[in-house]
Amino acid sequence: MNDERLAKCLAELGNITRLRIFKLLVKAGEEGISVGCIQSELKVPASTLSHHITKLVSADLLIQKRDGRVLHCTANYKTLDFVLEELRNQCCMGLK
Repeated sequence: MNDERLAKCLAELGNITRLRIFKLLVKAGEEGISVGCIQSELKVPASTLSHHITKLVSADLLIQKRDGRVLHCTANYKTLDFVLEELRNQCCMGLK
């Protein structure tokens, strides 16, 4: 993962609403949850939620799948793993 992509992911998660959405999706697991469920759980207006979901999708942190009229969201664990691994790889490397 390059630094620009890492910065984008961290910046999007730096917003409290997006962080709460992402944490909820991580808790939901591989099945994910519907946008309606996210809205109900977090008490976020639909238009605001749509904006935040778009930001998370653009950072590749969230995957959306449509099932008829229901839109399901899932945390992108692959991107989460890349973010964590990149930060972990920097640990204790020294400054030189």
